[in-house]
Amino acid sequence: MSDILAENLSGKSVMGSDGTELGMLYNITMDIKSGSLHDLIVDPHEDVPTHAIDFDVDETGRFLVPVNRVQAVKDYIVVKR
Repeated sequence: MSDILAENLSGKSVMGSDGTELGMLYNITMDIKSGSLHDLIVDPHEDVPTHAIDFDVDETGRFLVPVNRVQAVKDYIVVKR
């Protein structure tokens, strides 16, 4: 995947590879020492049932999507489900 600036990801919608709109990108976690990215933190859409999504959920109800599940970044961030 080509390099993408973080500012270009801000406010992007996140969609599952099955076409399900999961929500909006809230933040990205990373390891400060190595610089490796860990998870996309996704603020879920109100109509997405969190129990039907196979990602971990943080204490605020946001999805934690491992960055290795990102398949494409265009109009949406597409993640493997």
